[in-house]
Amino acid sequence: MRAARRTENWRPEGKRRLRIRDPRAAAFSALLAVLGATITAIGLRTDDALPPPALAWESVPAPSLPPRTKPAKRLHPSTPDRLDIPAIGVHTAITAIGLRDDGTLDTPPLRSDAPAGWYRGSPTPGEPGPAIIVGHVDTARDGPAVFFRLRELKAGDTFSVRRTDRSVARFRVVKVASYPKKAFPSAEVYGDTPGPSLRLITCGGSFDRDRGSYRSNIVVFAALIP
Repeated sequence: MRAARRTENWRPEGKRRLRIRDPRAAAFSALLAVLGATITAIGLRTDDALPPPALAWESVPAPSLPPRTKPAKRLHPSTPDRLDIPAIGVHTAITAIGLRDDGTLDTPPLRSDAPAGWYRGSPTPGEPGPAIIVGHVDTARDGPAVFFRLRELKAGDTFSVRRTDRSVARFRVVKVASYPKKAFPSAEVYGDTPGPSLRLITCGGSFDRDRGSYRSNIVVFAALIP
């Protein structure tokens, strides 16, 4: 992603009451309003515009995962430490990120070699609910970053997340979508899901030179492989 000197908050339109399935999900859902309302700026690069030095990032909408015909596989909690996406050549460490004092989502360091960031307020990959992993697309100084090719993923592609207990959670892409930042549906992206799921998020779309940010976000929706 490009160097982001100013941030923009995620301000999704509207909120929807979520059904909480367990205490951990309840705690996570309590943060949806914060995440849906605000998030830190991250610069991203697209193929339809060359961004200037300062970029900003926000999140993207997501469809519901398909209904399951059998009980979903689930893993016990374990912090993720590595992400491997062979289809786009991503092999990166994962760092845990939280919220800043102003309630916005923190991000990994703004470098092309920075790792992806797992939001520790979300489930760990493999637990019920949506785990959230974000990453930069590039920086003005160094060029392409960890999620530069994220938009190239397709439904059916598989990837894995290694966890600190040495277990590996494998996921299959359900959908890849680009959404205008002004219409980001936080309830669908961050809301409860029938089984373990994962969202990979970065920026995309055309670049708004006046605002110094991209107009859209790329979201990859994935489900745990049973």
